Amino acid sequence: MKKIIQNSLEKAFSYSEYRDLVSDLIAQGKSTGPNQSDDLLNYSKLNDKRMKRLDKTVKLTEETLAKIKDVKEPQTWLVLTEGWCGDAAQNLPVINKIAEENPNINLKLVLRDENLELMDEFLTNGGRSIPKLIALNKENEVINTWGPRPTIATKMVVDYKEKHGSLDADFKTDLQVWYNKNKGENTQEDIVSMLQ
Repeated sequence: MKKIIQNSLEKAFSYSEYRDLVSDLIAQGKSTGPNQSDDLLNYSKLNDKRMKRLDKTVKLTEETLAKIKDVKEPQTWLVLTEGWCGDAAQNLPVINKIAEENPNINLKLVLRDENLELMDEFLTNGGRSIPKLIALNKENEVINTWGPRPTIATKMVVDYKEKHGSLDADFKTDLQVWYNKNKGENTQEDIVSMLQ
């Protein structure tokens, strides 16, 4: 596992490098990942706009700010993501804002489909769900994980699947509405509890 993590860290992007990569690909009519389609490109465009907005508007709570300062030991937050992923677009700006508050936290991002060996070590219910945050100590040992969604959104997904069998366009719209109303607060709560 350590070798897999090390290989991914060597290919990792900073948050700003990741944002530039996604924007540059969109300008070329592409999305991240090996699969290219109009749908993935359109999701990427929508997510790029979401992330630009969230980068400007995400506000951290007083509790988040207080707890994040308690991180005294260096750690790396390695996040698996893709530009077309709606959950990643809603959560990465929040994670980035939190990481920026403490110099002991080094945020690194990798593309899921270029790091499947790593992804397959951190499946969610057997699936390659993203974003997936892997918190590493200074020896690059896993100390915690988070993702692919905040706890309230995860419960929404589970409840909807129980009732309807699978997620559809209506649910995805409802989920985005929830994200917009929640403004990243549930993600902050989850990350803060991950730190304890």
